[in-house]
Amino acid sequence: MNHSSVYNDNHRSGVSYFFQGFKLIKTKGLKRFVLVPLVINLLLFSSAFYFLLDYIQLSVNYIISIVPQWMSFIKDALSYILWPIAIITVLLLFALIFGTLANWIAAPFNGFLSEKVERYLSGEEMGDEGLLDALKDTPRALAREFSKLTYFIPRASGFLLIFFFVPLFGQIIWFLFTAWMMAVQYVDYPFDNHKADFRLTRDSLRQDKSRAFSFGIMVNIFSFIPVINFMVMPVSICGATAIYADHFKHKS
Repeated sequence: MNHSSVYNDNHRSGVSYFFQGFKLIKTKGLKRFVLVPLVINLLLFSSAFYFLLDYIQLSVNYIISIVPQWMSFIKDALSYILWPIAIITVLLLFALIFGTLANWIAAPFNGFLSEKVERYLSGEEMGDEGLLDALKDTPRALAREFSKLTYFIPRASGFLLIFFFVPLFGQIIWFLFTAWMMAVQYVDYPFDNHKADFRLTRDSLRQDKSRAFSFGIMVNIFSFIPVINFMVMPVSICGATAIYADHFKHKS
């Protein structure tokens, strides 16, 4: 049976594919390939957020400390205002920057998981390769991540300027930019498994912007939710591979 045919619908949104990822990570035969990306995400995000909380605390305390003594009556109110602003700002930056780092570390395993998901969706045998087999593709996987990084850095630099100097609008633009990058990041794994050029990933997603943005927005939103955000990487790989299998496979 071709499992992909059950889901193959040109009108499905990226939101639907993202939630399909939650179902796929529970699929018998795929669970062990989900484990490594899940553990890497858990360790990196929990460690990073622990240190970021200290940084937020120090920053908020510093800002409050420079308020003149005669305005001490507003210090408590300022604390309540600054904390949510600081946390939202850090999360917006954190989701992409640390997500990119996590994907670098887990790149060979992410591609391997995507390959297994694609086989499952195509109704093929998933094969008996183990997780160690993923390591043979490490040089190619890291080279691909470098291609994504060279695409990301110049664009991120411009959007960061807007983020810091144009309140509210800048944060919205950054959120949409990170949503696009999340779609590019995860949909590229199955493209790369088929040795397709990175430009083909970008061009394919540009022709399907609505699905790409809605998928990336869901990745962003769930990256902000404690505990659930640890599962975002494997869920996104599974959902993105389903998008590829249904809409882009014929191109690569």
